[in-house]
Parts: sequence; structure tokens; C-alpha cells
Amino acid sequence: MGYLFLVLALTLNAAANILLKIGAMRLGGLEEPGVLARLVSDYYLLAGLLLFALNVVFYVAALTRLNLSVAYPIMVAGGIIIVVSVSVLILREAVTPLQTLGLALLVLGTALVGHRTFA
Repeated sequence: MGYLFLVLALTLNAAANILLKIGAMRLGGLEEPGVLARLVSDYYLLAGLLLFALNVVFYVAALTRLNLSVAYPIMVAGGIIIVVSVSVLILREAVTPLQTLGLALLVLGTALVGHRTFA
């Protein structure tokens, strides 16, 4: 059950970051008039904040069942992998070969960190 909660938490966290990025792209500059009204009324930003809150609930549930030394690396690396993948596929952001290597190392490192608990 702990890993299910962890996967839910990292997925919600990644989705929250993606929604915040979309909201930020729609927001415009922070120095423009009316930015506060746009901040509190943009549904992408509000949905991102809600998903962050839900992420915390599931992450805490995961931490009641998993070691932090395993849960946190999986949480962070899994989130990075999801965010970068969506950023490339949907937001059309570019990823360099060096970044791709970094992602591959993240996958490998995460597998090694979680290996003992999965075996």
C-alpha cells in the first residue's frame, strides 16, 4: 500500500507542477496591473495548488509505511521524470542530450535506491 500512496503522491505532485506552469504561461508578467486577481482566479493555478495539497496527504500516507530514505528519492526522481516527459511531449520544451543522460541516470539511481525494498 505504501508504494501505491507514493505513486499517487508523485503523480499528483508532477501534475500540480505542470498545471502551475500552464497557469504561469497564461498569467503574463507579475508586474502587470491586475496580476493578483489573475493569480487567484486562474483555474490552472488553483487546480495546481489543490493537487499539491492532495499530494501531501498521499505522501504522508506513504511515509507511514515506507522509509524516508527510499520514499523521498523515488518521489523526487519520479516527479522529475514525469514533468520532463510531459514538458517535452505536451509543452514542446526542448531537452538536450545531456539532460536525457541525466534522466537515464535518474531512472537507474531510483531503481537502485528502491531495489532492496522491491526484492
